[in-house]
Amino acid sequence: MGAGSQYERELRKVLAGSPDGVRAVIRSCSEEERALARLVIERPFLVVRAAGSGIEGSGDLLALRGDICFPIEVKTSKHSTLYLNGRLRTQYEALEEIGQRCGLMPLYAYRLKGTRGDSWRIFRIDTGRLEGRLSIIARRIPVCPLTSNGRPHLIWEEGLPLHRFLALVCRPRESNKNGLAGL
Repeated sequence: MGAGSQYERELRKVLAGSPDGVRAVIRSCSEEERALARLVIERPFLVVRAAGSGIEGSGDLLALRGDICFPIEVKTSKHSTLYLNGRLRTQYEALEEIGQRCGLMPLYAYRLKGTRGDSWRIFRIDTGRLEGRLSIIARRIPVCPLTSNGRPHLIWEEGLPLHRFLALVCRPRESNKNGLAGL
């Protein structure tokens, strides 16, 4: 496994709600950021490494829970801007196409190396119309920006911090005050 696999495993542990995984990522975060990130411990995802990871629109990871599913492509760099050219552009287009065909919202998880605090940022690929809970979540996640030539790229500072993403998708379930009366 390459160096990228280390960060893929790191994100997989966080999304799966592993207390040790979450603790490792939030170590240098503020108390507020830590509290938001810890929400995933109570509402974890089933996270699997995608077969054929990185090709044909599968992404690196699939995060599943209830009515939401995210194919996630994991990227890391020591530079704040990552241009998706060549093979990376092909991956982007494949994720975009699978998102459109299947009604999914593919995500990029971009980790900036050497950053204190929350070093992960989340972006979504615009796949058009989404339904259900995904359409609500999509409004809060920035779209991968395009250059003036229409090429996708990731600007770390413009992404949604991981702790905010986790707060968005792991909010505690609203308790049903009427119990089973509505059935």
